[in-house]
Amino acid sequence: MIRLENVSMKFNLGIERNFSFKQAFIDFFAGKKKKKKEEFWALKDISFSVKKGEVIGLIGSNGAGKSTLLKVVSGVMKPTKGTVSVHGAISPMIELGAGFDSELTARENIYLNGSILGYSKEFIDEKFDDIVEFSELKDFLDAPVRNFSSGMVAKLAFSIATIVNPEILIVDEILSVGDIKFQEKSKNKMLEMIKGGTTVLYVSHSLESIQELCDRVVWIEHGQIVKIGETKELCQEYYKKQMGRELKSKK
Repeated sequence: MIRLENVSMKFNLGIERNFSFKQAFIDFFAGKKKKKKEEFWALKDISFSVKKGEVIGLIGSNGAGKSTLLKVVSGVMKPTKGTVSVHGAISPMIELGAGFDSELTARENIYLNGSILGYSKEFIDEKFDDIVEFSELKDFLDAPVRNFSSGMVAKLAFSIATIVNPEILIVDEILSVGDIKFQEKSKNKMLEMIKGGTTVLYVSHSLESIQELCDRVVWIEHGQIVKIGETKELCQEYYKKQMGRELKSKK
């Protein structure tokens, strides 16, 4: 279903000031330094595969490269090296609400975001009430999204994105959005999709949800795979490693 072979992703971090007369004056008298250009490899030789219907959890510290990996699999980013093969329609839930227009109402954004996800107007018309009911935003349909809290935006985006059961679901920390009640609804919706045979790549810092949902785990640090293995065993190992780091930092 998904196959990554030696995938690497490089970013160029150019540290360079914008031009100004003040800066030109400083450069003239101080002697202009060469522009500093740094290469940052967010991913390095990542290789693994995901079978149809499998749920894979991605764990690792902040900045490990998990979200970058999801964007590469989703096709949002093209890897610098390596190949990504995906067989099936993808529904990426990486940055919920990224496709919204803040000046438009919730009602209008349902149609806008739905069209971005490839839904026809007829399909959205048919599913409109279901989207609104799941989002719990019936009283705010004609309010501009700019007035919404981040939790409300996430609720609306999640409700639109999950109105169909995709073949492949790419999920980045979305089960922590909204209030506790909505988090439980989101988790149950994901479980429903998983039972329906949806293939899932799931990033979360919640080891509890990883252990509850995932068949296997890929542990990533500094853009590289540390280990791939059985969920419970690897989560326990990762937890001990993280706690060890925390204890050292407090000494």
